Amino acid sequence: MSSVASGCLGHFFLSVPDLSMTIALARRYRPRRFADLLVQDHVAAALRGAVAKNRVGHGYLLTGPRGVGKTTAARILAMALNCEHRPGDGEPCGECATCQRIWNGSATLDVVEIDAASNRGVDDARDLRERAMYAASQEGHHKVYIIDEAHMLTREAWNALLKILEEPPPGVVFVFATTEPQKIANTAAPVMSRLQRVDFRRIGPAAIESRLRAVLAAEGLEAEPDALLLIARHADGGMRDALSVLDQCLSFGEGLLNAERVREVLGLVGDDSFAAVLTLVANRTPGAVFVVMDTLVDAGADLTEFASGLSEVLRALVMHHFGVEAEAIPESTHAVIAAAAERIGPEDAVRMLKLLGEAEPAIRRSANPRIVLETLLLRWAMMDRAADLRAILQGLPAPAAPAMRASVVSGPAPIPEKSIPAGVPRKAPEQAPAGRPAVEEALPESGGVVECTTEALVRAWGSIVAAAARQSRLVSQALEHATPTVPEAGVVQLEFGRDSAVFREGVAKQIGTVETILGARIGDPVKVRIVERDTSVGSLPAKPRRISPEGLREDRLQQIRAKDPVLDAAADALDLELVDEG
Repeated sequence: MSSVASGCLGHFFLSVPDLSMTIALARRYRPRRFADLLVQDHVAAALRGAVAKNRVGHGYLLTGPRGVGKTTAARILAMALNCEHRPGDGEPCGECATCQRIWNGSATLDVVEIDAASNRGVDDARDLRERAMYAASQEGHHKVYIIDEAHMLTREAWNALLKILEEPPPGVVFVFATTEPQKIANTAAPVMSRLQRVDFRRIGPAAIESRLRAVLAAEGLEAEPDALLLIARHADGGMRDALSVLDQCLSFGEGLLNAERVREVLGLVGDDSFAAVLTLVANRTPGAVFVVMDTLVDAGADLTEFASGLSEVLRALVMHHFGVEAEAIPESTHAVIAAAAERIGPEDAVRMLKLLGEAEPAIRRSANPRIVLETLLLRWAMMDRAADLRAILQGLPAPAAPAMRASVVSGPAPIPEKSIPAGVPRKAPEQAPAGRPAVEEALPESGGVVECTTEALVRAWGSIVAAAARQSRLVSQALEHATPTVPEAGVVQLEFGRDSAVFREGVAKQIGTVETILGARIGDPVKVRIVERDTSVGSLPAKPRRISPEGLREDRLQQIRAKDPVLDAAADALDLELVDEG
C-alpha cells in the first residue's frame, strides 16, 4: 500500500514552478499549522499539547463532517512529529523539507497515507501490520499511518489490526479519519477503546465567509458579500467544498464575483421565486402555484434545492416576527421577508415550516418531486388562517361565520344587487322589531364574560362546550356530560353521573385545558373540581323515558344548539322556536 494518487499529482504540480498557479484553492490554502484549523480550536489544543509534552497516543480516530480538516489535521500531526526545526510549542515549522513533502502529500518513508475505500481487505491490513514493524528512517522520527475513509475497512481487516493497535511498536502512530464513526462502532467495537477519538465540528457560514474573504484578498480578487454568503451556505459546513465552489465561480467569469453568478453556477433559485410563493400564500390563490412551478421547471431549477431555500426563508420569516434577524441570509432576501411579514402571521409561518419539514424527505426521495412540492404549495395556499383561542373564547367574532349563522336565524341570505335583473324592485332590509335586539347585537353578548355563578354557568354552558370543541373535541364531548356548579368563589365544580365515568376521567386528564377555557370565559382564573353526582336518597336518577320520534327530534335540536353557541344565543334572545324538518 503506497501513498494516495493525489500526493503524486500534487508533487508533479509543485515540481514545475510555471504551473504552480494551477493548484486548486482548496489545496493551495490548506492549513500548515494547528492554529490555522478553522473552528477546530479544541482539536488544535489537544494535538499540539500532545506533541509539545511528548504524550502522543499510538492511535487516533478523527471524526466529523466532510471537508472540515480531518485529513489536514492528520498531516499537520505527522509534520509536527517529524519536523526538522520543530519549536517547543508543538507546532510544525511548515518550511523544512520534511514538512513540505508531508504537506504536499508526496511520497515519504515515514508518513504513509492509505485510502481505506480501495484498500479495505484483510490482506491490505496484514501488509500494513507487517510494514509497521519497521522503525522510522531517522532517529527521533515517527512512522505515521493516515488511513482515510476508515469506516470502509471490513470486519476482518479491523480484526487483523486489533493487536497492533493495542500494542504498537515504538514510534508508530495510526491516525484514522472517517465521516461515519458509527459504522466502525458497529463493525469493530473493540477498536474504539484502543483509539483516542477527536470530534471535529461543522464550520458555520460566518467562519467560512471570513476565510473566503481572506483567500480572495490573497488572490487579489473581490466579491460581493451576498455571493460569499451563498457559497458559505451551500458548502454546508465544509471548508473544502466552499473553496472548490469559489474556484468554480471564479473560473466562470471575469470581474467582481456577484450573487447572480454564484446562483447561475450552483443552480440556486432567485429571491423572486420565493417572493412569488409567499405572495400566492398571502393572497390565497392556489392557481398561481402551477405558474410558479412551471417557471421553476422551465428554468431547470433543482426542486430539492428550492425546497431547502424555502425552508431557510420561512425560518427567517418566523425569526423576523419575534424580533430576531437571521444572519446567514442575503440582503435581497431580507426585503422579501419584510414584505411577507406584513401579510403572513407567525402562527401561519410556523405551520408552513412544519408542513415543509414533513414533506422535504419525500421531495428528496421522490422520482417526481414536482408533484410533492406542488401539493405542498397548494396546501399552503388553501390553509385556513390561525386564530387566537383566547380571543375566540372571549367572544370575538370569527371572520366569515357570522353571516352564515345569522342567515340561519333571520332567514335566507340577501342576494347581491349585481345579480338582480334590471326592473326588479329592490327590497329594503327588514328592521328588527322594537324592543327585540337584532341578531348582530345578540351575537357578541352570547360570547361575553360569564359571571362566576351556578346560574350563569348553566345558562352559558352550551356555548362554553362549543368553544371547547375548537381546541379539543374530546374535552368538548366530556363537558357535555358535566353539570357546572360554583360552591365557592374561584372554584367551578363539575358533576358527573356514575354512568359518565369515562368522560369524568377524560376531564381529569385535561383539567389544565378546562381551567384555561373556563378562566378565559369567566375573565378570572378558576380552579376546577371534579366530583361524582350523588344518586342516593334525595337524588334519585331520572326515570328513563320512552323512546319516541318526538323525543329523538328534541334531543337532536338540543345537540345542534349545544354545538352552535351563536344559534343558541340568538334563539334565546329572539325567542325563536327551532323546528326539525328532517
